[in-house]
Amino acid sequence: MRIDILTVMPEMLESPLGCSILKRAQDKGLAEIVVHNLRDYSTNKHRKVDDYPFGGEAGMVMQIQPVDACISKLKAEREYDDVIFTSPDGETFSQPIANQLSMAENLIILCGHYKGIDYRIREHLITREISIGDYVLTGGELGALVLTDAVGRLCDGVLSEDVCFEDESHYSGLLEYPQYTRPQVWHGREVPAVLLSGNHKMIADWRHEQAVKRTMEKRPDMLKKEK
Repeated sequence: MRIDILTVMPEMLESPLGCSILKRAQDKGLAEIVVHNLRDYSTNKHRKVDDYPFGGEAGMVMQIQPVDACISKLKAEREYDDVIFTSPDGETFSQPIANQLSMAENLIILCGHYKGIDYRIREHLITREISIGDYVLTGGELGALVLTDAVGRLCDGVLSEDVCFEDESHYSGLLEYPQYTRPQVWHGREVPAVLLSGNHKMIADWRHEQAVKRTMEKRPDMLKKEK
């Protein structure tokens, strides 16, 4: 999988993309994540990528030219499954969307900034808009990182073979069951005995019961969606 991220603030992406699972995915050649500075595609001698909005109003709007130039260059090199814009009015990101996007070969993610982007970009260059929640951020870079992490970790071979996606919260429609490790007893609080029993069926049944119980207590809306 290849993910191209278009931004005016590439420094916001450097550290998260250079550590942990995403770094391992890139080092193994399982995922290619390329960050593009939109200023490099500007025809303005000062590398400007924004201008004042027509109609008047405070704030600056990202211009079409650098975005179009970057996307056109990338599309000339390979085909893309989606050109995504991280937008507060897009569809709300979820595990099913992450699962779907992980099947793609190539993705472009455009990060908005300033007051927004020229609407013609959204009309003619973007194929999908995704929001990570109902709140306002400085720019789309954090949203792009959320998408990249959630999608990239699902690529074949990125996580170790003993990691089961189906057990994780939201993947199966339930929250994850409680996890425990050493010490067996901490300040008088013991690990549930069933986890020490060695009976795999009993452990599996307990974990499923706990997942259902936690979902009912903390996120009953998830169970309603399943119905």
